[in-house]
Amino acid sequence: MTEDTIAAVATALGEGSIAVVRVSGPEAVERIAPLFRSKTDLREAKTHTVNYGWIVDPADGAVVDEVLVTVMKGPRSFTAEDVVEISTHGGIVAVQSVLELVLRSGVRMAEPGEFTKRAFLNGRIDLAQAEAVIDLIRSKSNRAFQVARRQSEGALSKKIVPLRRQLIELLAHVEVNIDYPEHDVAEMTASAITETCGKVLEAVRGLLKTAAEGKILREGIVTAIVGRPNAGKSSLLNALAQDNKAIVTDIPGTTRDIVEESVSLSGIPLRLLDTAGIRETSDVVERIGVERSRGALNEADLILLVLNHNEPLHEDERRLLEELEGRPVIVVVNKIDLPGRLELDEVRSRFEAERIVEISAKEGTGIEALERAVSMLFFGGSIESEDLTYVSNARHISLLHAAAKSLQDAMGAAKEGIPIDLIQIDIAAAWEQLGEIVGDSVGESLLDQIFSQFCLGK
Repeated sequence: MTEDTIAAVATALGEGSIAVVRVSGPEAVERIAPLFRSKTDLREAKTHTVNYGWIVDPADGAVVDEVLVTVMKGPRSFTAEDVVEISTHGGIVAVQSVLELVLRSGVRMAEPGEFTKRAFLNGRIDLAQAEAVIDLIRSKSNRAFQVARRQSEGALSKKIVPLRRQLIELLAHVEVNIDYPEHDVAEMTASAITETCGKVLEAVRGLLKTAAEGKILREGIVTAIVGRPNAGKSSLLNALAQDNKAIVTDIPGTTRDIVEESVSLSGIPLRLLDTAGIRETSDVVERIGVERSRGALNEADLILLVLNHNEPLHEDERRLLEELEGRPVIVVVNKIDLPGRLELDEVRSRFEAERIVEISAKEGTGIEALERAVSMLFFGGSIESEDLTYVSNARHISLLHAAAKSLQDAMGAAKEGIPIDLIQIDIAAAWEQLGEIVGDSVGESLLDQIFSQFCLGK
């Protein structure tokens, strides 16, 4: 347990109906009690109760705000310490006035992520669960939120802990054989190493298989909408965003810079980039927009190539079709509500049928087919059921790769008959690398780096 008491605003700054000032530490109740005027002395309040009253300045008794104060005594709180949450009226003045009084009472201002850090240090959650908290806050879709929620409940930890247990039991077996070599049967030890490491390696690889999908759910797919002017790129963005985010006209070259919007398609977060129409042009400003479009094209995880169903295939589009072969592309044939003049056979000769979607962005038809195409491209048709643990954190992915290599090295060494005291080093490394995921073996500097990414008050 920590010895000092901290405070911070736990809600976003700005106007709102309420705001919350959170206080945590061994003196949380003791420090706030003199500031709280009510029928109930806060020091006598039962845990997990909400108490009505006023925050007053003890210097002159002036009322600062009418509040509700929640008391949660440790260890039954998020930080496993005594926690007091003051619900004030929303607005910068009210919140700052209450916070200033709290800090003047001898409470220290919390650092970013310090409440969650205390929950970790006090054993309330492990490090993987703590890191999931920031993913909950930053979730870009309902599916990403559900994945982060499961992580915060310990879904990944429940898979890592048994693997570490298997490795520590193997290390104990190896240690006994090192200390008492006269009782060792080399073949049995080598077999035990190969079998146990093999099982753990298979499980680690299973987690790594979800890494690409997990990263997508966590960070979203950078999606460039490209095509010739007037193909309907901005209309597609508006249809996906279900809002008029981009200007749509019949005048070619209306979009001259990149318009960005975040959307969710069937639970898959997309960061849409509506680009300027790609064509040869003498207009200096439009040419800059075309260059930016090509830059977005190179950086995109997904490319939506929009073709006009009402016009023959242009030479610019033929070059794009050729250029984009082998890339993660979905060809969107737009304006199917108009007579067809597009040579679809030429398009089909370059891309599989599931990569070609016909829509009318104007009328909103075909959008579901586009959603299915995106899901098929990145998730093989559908996102797995909720019980699947997605690994999405870059630090976790790196440690899982490192653990897999250590396990492979241990198995290879066992097959080659290398002395077990050397093999033990690789097994111990895998055990420690998996431990870093849940925070069993992690340095203070890494903890500071992780929690510094959190917002103040969380």
